[in-house]
Amino acid sequence: MKATWEKIEKNLGVLEVEVDAERVAAALDKAFNKVVKQINVPGFRKGKVPRSIFEARFGVESLYQDAIDILLPEVYGEAVDQTDIFPVDRPDVEIDQFTKGQSFKFKAKVTVKPEAELGEYKGVEVPASKVEVTDQEVAEELERLQQRHAELIVVEDEAAQSGDITVIDFDGSVDGVQFEGGQAERYSLELGSNTFIPGFEDQVVGMNTGDFKDVEVTFPENYHSADLAGKQAIFKVKIHEIKRKQLPELDDEFAKDVSEFDTLAEYKEDLKKQLQARKENEVKAARENAVVEKVAENATVDIPEAMINNEVQNLVRDFDNRLRSQGMNMEMFLSFSGQTNEDLENQMKDDAEKRVRNNLVLEQVAKVENIEVSEEEINEELQTMADTYKRSVEEIRSILESNGSLGNLREEITLRKTISFLVDNSKEVEAPAAE
Repeated sequence: MKATWEKIEKNLGVLEVEVDAERVAAALDKAFNKVVKQINVPGFRKGKVPRSIFEARFGVESLYQDAIDILLPEVYGEAVDQTDIFPVDRPDVEIDQFTKGQSFKFKAKVTVKPEAELGEYKGVEVPASKVEVTDQEVAEELERLQQRHAELIVVEDEAAQSGDITVIDFDGSVDGVQFEGGQAERYSLELGSNTFIPGFEDQVVGMNTGDFKDVEVTFPENYHSADLAGKQAIFKVKIHEIKRKQLPELDDEFAKDVSEFDTLAEYKEDLKKQLQARKENEVKAARENAVVEKVAENATVDIPEAMINNEVQNLVRDFDNRLRSQGMNMEMFLSFSGQTNEDLENQMKDDAEKRVRNNLVLEQVAKVENIEVSEEEINEELQTMADTYKRSVEEIRSILESNGSLGNLREEITLRKTISFLVDNSKEVEAPAAE
């Protein structure tokens, strides 16, 4: 097989391929074996028609399209490897020649991954950050822990207030007509959570157990249901029960309950260390992002639209997976938010372009600086994964090799090393004092 690549403009080029006649014949054989199982010819059992009879009756040309479908993906992949190009979109293929006894010739217009033109990438300046944990932050963390370990108690003789959990019945209607989703019995609603239509929870505040009330609200103009958007509604509400969080005392007993420490003072000191470590990781990540953004801004790269669209789809899939982990799915989210798939994709387009740009720039820095990954580094990463998943290194390697992800792991480590290189070669500068 012969393959040549010629760039014609920006990231577009033409791949010309010629495949020898022997492989054409082999593809025609495979096409015949596939097609003969599906045809009926008088005098022959299905699938048993001789090749000569088939070609005399239907013509060898009837096999061409199936043979091309069999051969083209295989030889296209080989041509890509042979010419060392990196396609980022489906090729636009034009068949020049496909005939029994002759070579197979085709041209493919291919959009390839661009190469970034680097600007300044060493010594870029980013704002300096200080890591300091205040007593106020420790107190706020303790309050969150109190909330998490709070006990719910039933309130008998007091009115509902913000933060309470109310068990309610509600029956909603617009112009006297009930609407779908507007009714429920013994529904647990946390007041102040902004779960319901704006204004609903505020009007439940002040009600007592056993009270009935008409709650009047207006649906937002951008409400996901067009039939209800902007409409006024009345909900008939009854409170069955009011529950209030009772926070545990902040003392040594609390520390023993939520940690391995015997005193609150010890636990506070440990919390401070945890918050310090968390902040240091956040600052480290922020500096890495700032450096990469700065280096990317200084570079020039012409990104094919196909790469951006592909990354948008990756972001949509990631978002869908996060929704599913929370008990939702994309259809539910779009219904609640009043958006379409197209709306969501448009929102993600800028982030997708930024991610593609950053990755292309990082790849070019790695290439220029000869940043490579050793087998020892691969093995260390595999060991970390093995420890995390309680599997052997051999099992992890086998899984990654079987699904073709070992190369992705190498690329991921290369990107991490490249970011580390850029950070090590950046400068932190103090932000100018505010006037």
